[in-house]
Amino acid sequence: MVDNKQLWDSCLVEIEQTTSKANFITWFKNTHLQKQDLGIAYIGVQNEFIRDWLQNKYEKVVLKTLMNYSNDVRGVKFLIYKTPPKNKVTQKNNIQIFNELPLSETSFINQEDTLNPRYTFKSFVVGSFNELAFAAAQAIINKPGVSYNPFFIYGPSGIGKTHLIQAVGNEIKEKYPHKTVKYTSLERFTIDYINSLRNKNTNEFKQKYRKYDVLIMDDVQFISGREKTQEELFHLFNNFYETNRQIIFSSDKHPNYISGLEDRLKTRFSSGMIVDVTEPDFESRVAIVKSKLSEIGLDLSNDIVEYIASSVSNSIRELEGSLNTIICQAQLKNREISLQEAKNLIKNNIKPKKNISIPEVVKIVSDFYNIDEQSIYEKTRRKEIVKARQVVMFILREDFNVSYPLIGQKLGGKDHTTVIHSCTKIKGELKNNSELIGDLEQIRAMF
Repeated sequence: MVDNKQLWDSCLVEIEQTTSKANFITWFKNTHLQKQDLGIAYIGVQNEFIRDWLQNKYEKVVLKTLMNYSNDVRGVKFLIYKTPPKNKVTQKNNIQIFNELPLSETSFINQEDTLNPRYTFKSFVVGSFNELAFAAAQAIINKPGVSYNPFFIYGPSGIGKTHLIQAVGNEIKEKYPHKTVKYTSLERFTIDYINSLRNKNTNEFKQKYRKYDVLIMDDVQFISGREKTQEELFHLFNNFYETNRQIIFSSDKHPNYISGLEDRLKTRFSSGMIVDVTEPDFESRVAIVKSKLSEIGLDLSNDIVEYIASSVSNSIRELEGSLNTIICQAQLKNREISLQEAKNLIKNNIKPKKNISIPEVVKIVSDFYNIDEQSIYEKTRRKEIVKARQVVMFILREDFNVSYPLIGQKLGGKDHTTVIHSCTKIKGELKNNSELIGDLEQIRAMF
């Protein structure tokens, strides 16, 4: 087993590269790996605020980093350590005394299935941005291996994909006690495969992943360029599919746009159901904030809730991070904080919004489709022009929150119902049209 100090120092180096200097110093500076016991890494923190913040914000990052450096780690537990009073001997063998929390208040992850018990549908907020994925997940729970197999969910980082797919696993475990579930990341799968090659026990590796009834694999996009890993995943997929066992994948992009992914895997990923999860709308973000507050039994004014929801729009993870910062401050001050205080606390978390005009959007889309931008404003039913116009309307509404009437007015005096129809049509096509998905990804990268 790796030395605890050496292991944690290595993890901190990696974690520091993925977070801001201020956040790293605030939350990780005085942490340490106290011990490892039965696959659980016990991380010492100074107080309950830091414990709660790390548990809510960095639990997955900490566990993933630890697992990358040690095959022995399968779970993480955050403990509050008490600094002994001066002039009193309260330590034994130089080991600090810890205030251990009840299991329900810690991040215990089952060593066998590696599912996080905190990811359940009780804490999952359903909105227009994820309702299709949620509905498919419920169908899978009712008939594992029959409905939507495989199930492939994709979307930007930080919008709840991991929560959803692990909630499916936890629900199946509860509903079907005889079924076995395995959650893993593509990175963990790759590391296990490489280790099996090194130790010459590939048969043991194959059996390790093939013995389950449900396989859930996260972050599949990292398979790009890994030919041997792709081959193993291909055979593993066939083994599950041919025996009607459920397979669930998540990725930050549609399988057709994972660079270097073999066609045979693209075909298999597409043989079930592929669904995207988009950025949550304002109403969903408000619901998410209120749900998180309800979980911890804390109230914030509606002004603060709506400010958080309106200011952080592209990631649930960032939304929770901003909320945790405000909660921590409220608990430290032991009083309700004002809207202005909340604004000051999260101002550095808010990404500046791009200022772009409607004509600029029209030009970018027109250039992409190689048509005259003036034709977007004209009354023409030419197929290629209609498609480009609908894309313009969809982007103006979804990405820049321009009102339907204003979009119609600026694009040749169209009625707002025409704009609504266009946006609905594009949104519907995005569920199955991989070419349109790719078009929008490339167009959005030009802004």
